[in-house]
Amino acid sequence: MPWRSCILSGGAEAMDGMTAAEDAWEVAGRRFRSRLVVGTGRYKSLEETAAAIEASGAEMVTVAVRRVNLSDPGAPMLQDFVPPDRYTYLPNTAGCHTAKEAVRTLRLAREAGGWNLVKLEVLGPPPFLYPDMPATFEAAEALIKDGFQVMVYCADDPLAAKRLEEMGCVAVMPLGAPIGSGLGLSNPFMLRSIIENARVPVLVDAGIGTASEAAQAMELGCHAVLLNSAIAHAKDPVRMARAMRAGVEAGRHAFLAGRMPRNYAADASSPMAGLIR
Repeated sequence: MPWRSCILSGGAEAMDGMTAAEDAWEVAGRRFRSRLVVGTGRYKSLEETAAAIEASGAEMVTVAVRRVNLSDPGAPMLQDFVPPDRYTYLPNTAGCHTAKEAVRTLRLAREAGGWNLVKLEVLGPPPFLYPDMPATFEAAEALIKDGFQVMVYCADDPLAAKRLEEMGCVAVMPLGAPIGSGLGLSNPFMLRSIIENARVPVLVDAGIGTASEAAQAMELGCHAVLLNSAIAHAKDPVRMARAMRAGVEAGRHAFLAGRMPRNYAADASSPMAGLIR
């Protein structure tokens, strides 16, 4: 069953005979069971990074190419703690503020590790670090022409998301709130609009601070959730990773189950007729 049909049909029939374990998602021909994608930065140590990722159940991890040691064997290497034969690495352009920087960074990543599936993000200035959409369009066009499979971080704008999809991006990743803010989903309506009109996977990326917000993103019908700071900055990152895993799974089940309608009057769960007087 095409992923979009499963996402939008809702209700128990959305599974179309699949078990929960078979309710996987695909991007660029790669198939994943976990709908939680986590970052590898901001932890106190590589040991903590590995433990939190293990607890999250994630199969895909983002890697900030400009900030993580991927090639110097004389220094601690992420690969020794988060093995790339177990996890799908998703190199990203964290810290890039121009299209030129982002394209150069991902070309270097491909040379270093052969990675072709990448996450593009081009950020505006502080304090909001909002996606710079003109620069994002420019970088996406160059990377797609260069043969990259681009998952792209973008504004919560249905028109921008659709344009990126039509350009050839393999997934769109609208922000829930500014990066690292922990504010949750600032505009669920716009996120839902993007999801309903997309023909590629939609991942809510950035801004989620706790498990209930991850569940809310999944209840909107998004394909997966990407987060980093919410786990790495928690008082107990490993326990928060478990919470995020459970939140994403609960939100996915709730979406497929189909929530009850909202009513603006009470409706007793027990029938009123035939009561013993």
